[in-house]
Amino acid sequence: MKNGENYNSRRTFFKGIAAAILLAPLVQACKEKVVTLLIKLTGTNHLLGHRLRSPDFPKPVSQIRIPYLIVGGGISGLSAARQLTKKGISDFLLLELEDHVGGNSSSGENQYSKYPLGAHYLPLPNREDAELLRFLEEEKIITGYQDGFLVFDEQQLTFSPHERLFYKNSWQEGLEPKFGHSVAENDAFKRFFAQMDFYQKGRGPDGKYWFDIPLDQSSSDADIRRFDRWTMKQWLDQNQFTVQPLLDYVDYCCRDDFGLGIDYISAWAGIHYFAGRKHNSAAHANDNVLTWPEGNARLASHLKKYTHGKTLQNHLVYEVRSDNRKAIVKAFDDVRKQSVEILADKVILATPQFVNQYLLQNRKTIARQFHYAPWLLATLTVSDLPDNYSYPLCWDNVIYGAKGLGYIYDQHQSLAQLQPRKVITYYASFSTGDIPKSRRNLYLKKADYWKRFVFDDLRRAHPDIEKLTESIELHLLGHGMISAVPGFLFGQARQLAAQPIDGCIYFAHSDLSGISIFEEAFHQGIAVVNHILHDTTLDS
Repeated sequence: MKNGENYNSRRTFFKGIAAAILLAPLVQACKEKVVTLLIKLTGTNHLLGHRLRSPDFPKPVSQIRIPYLIVGGGISGLSAARQLTKKGISDFLLLELEDHVGGNSSSGENQYSKYPLGAHYLPLPNREDAELLRFLEEEKIITGYQDGFLVFDEQQLTFSPHERLFYKNSWQEGLEPKFGHSVAENDAFKRFFAQMDFYQKGRGPDGKYWFDIPLDQSSSDADIRRFDRWTMKQWLDQNQFTVQPLLDYVDYCCRDDFGLGIDYISAWAGIHYFAGRKHNSAAHANDNVLTWPEGNARLASHLKKYTHGKTLQNHLVYEVRSDNRKAIVKAFDDVRKQSVEILADKVILATPQFVNQYLLQNRKTIARQFHYAPWLLATLTVSDLPDNYSYPLCWDNVIYGAKGLGYIYDQHQSLAQLQPRKVITYYASFSTGDIPKSRRNLYLKKADYWKRFVFDDLRRAHPDIEKLTESIELHLLGHGMISAVPGFLFGQARQLAAQPIDGCIYFAHSDLSGISIFEEAFHQGIAVVNHILHDTTLDS
């Protein structure tokens, strides 16, 4: 029997049409039509955003004056709103291009489940990350401490089983390949994880961890920072990590966190994936995580409350400049089809650098040094999800050798034992040396092409996936996440892009950290507000 093939249902199907075998082509055509009609294509509002390239917006017809303005409602912008509130500042406004806040921590919902449209989990936090711990305590995600250890709300931790890998025609527990290896391959995995544990615990002469979160808390040890000059593949080769299963595993990890694989990503970033988190050994760094059906949109919803009554959505900012140490911002209201001018004492651009290059003068040279991998997400509603039952369905399900990164079972955290339909979200990043070409292809190819791409990838483990799919929503992210190519993390671009302008224009975004994870975006928002208040104190 083939993996995942349900012969009983197939036998029933063929028996039902046996008397009308001549109608088979018509039946198949109707079936294809139904699937096509249930395809939904979504994504960020890139069509409106692309108007920044050749702005032809109407002149402002109204004016707003505000002490603090936040541009961008992703995690950094929402975190900045929270920090302003914590500091006793309530007179601020947030502008957002989309009709919702959250950025890459957004979500969708159908009649069966919520599902993520981007980031979908938060690894267990480091004990030294006091700001993040405080936030998680406020939102009742951390419920207390016992014998010096954090206690989490169990319903927000991934239920068991957590992860599985489809490898050599069988599902196995965990994401690193375990079975059918040679002695040399097993030894390579052991040696690799021992090396990652060494880097996880190591500290530089300055007393800081070599690899930490947020990234800027890491040691400035030059011997470790030099890893940023190489690709992860070069570092693996230099350290005699050459067995293919290990290379494939590390490549998967890099694509999952950075969008680019070992051939393109910085070795420092690649090692940071394993060594940056301190709550467990590197070999089991992501065994348990915090997650929700809607993914990190849950965290965004906790931050959103700080912007209640202070948000203008569907507003595209198209010009930012300073005049006499005041910020002047122009934005287009896509609902009313008119522009507004906003005068602010301080503006926080919580927007990525590929956007900022169109808002500010003389930013294109800096922006060209920031690279963003494109992503494809597909949420499928299926009547069933049979496989060979070698290991049960998990929250995270990865298929070895696939083009994508596997899929999340969105109802995994549900307490209901039976689901009338299953909802899964498939992820694919496009790891290539020509990112702009991949981004163009993402938008140029039709929905039917990407539907076929997803089905072909999932069919490796689920041969009947297309027949069992009732609907599919394709979500395109042209600039899915910042990707730390060699030389970027400790080069000048990040520092230059983060410098305030004329004491009134400030910056906060995860791309300024170099790694696109929730913690970095969260800390960016806190840091920028603290920076503003520090500068304001000095000015006064």
